[in-house]
Amino acid sequence: MRKLVYYVGSTIDGFIAGPDGEYDFFPTVGDHATYLNATVPETVPTAHRSVLGGDPPNARFDAVVMGRGSYDPARTVGVTSPYAHLRQYVVSRTLPPADYPDVEIVSGDPLAFVRDLKSQQGRDIWLCGGGNLAGQLLPEIDELFVKLYPYVLGSGIPLVDRGFDPRRFTLVEARPFDNGTVVLRYAPAGPRPA
Repeated sequence: MRKLVYYVGSTIDGFIAGPDGEYDFFPTVGDHATYLNATVPETVPTAHRSVLGGDPPNARFDAVVMGRGSYDPARTVGVTSPYAHLRQYVVSRTLPPADYPDVEIVSGDPLAFVRDLKSQQGRDIWLCGGGNLAGQLLPEIDELFVKLYPYVLGSGIPLVDRGFDPRRFTLVEARPFDNGTVVLRYAPAGPRPA
């Protein structure tokens, strides 16, 4: 079965963006970027894939699921298909599907949608964000793949926005880089303890 992988950048204090969605302070160059571009090149937006030396094949994912907040930065500058090399699903109850033919708008229950998507043939599914959607999909997340950046914001959009519901994860990989970024991979450790 396909995995749902929440691949995301986060600050030390657990924010994936600032209060107004700011994320431009996250470093995009350095040895961590070289590693990530080789490991998951399909997570680079289609318009920027030339930095990878061409158009490398998808290594892990063939689909991306994102919330409206993750889709809007591209959409507001006229890019309606930010990851044209992947099947793109945008969870939104307000975007009219007819206006965005290059992506599939998911207006129903995202949890049921992802469960169905995971049962289909294909590569793993990249959960691009944001925190609210990750909170809704937490029961279906099979891996947390976090780029932990050496920043503290104090407030912003949390990694997972959900009511109190402790879930344990097991560390699978921790890879530090020269600029202070650490790539962390976690797998669910099982059900919540009683």
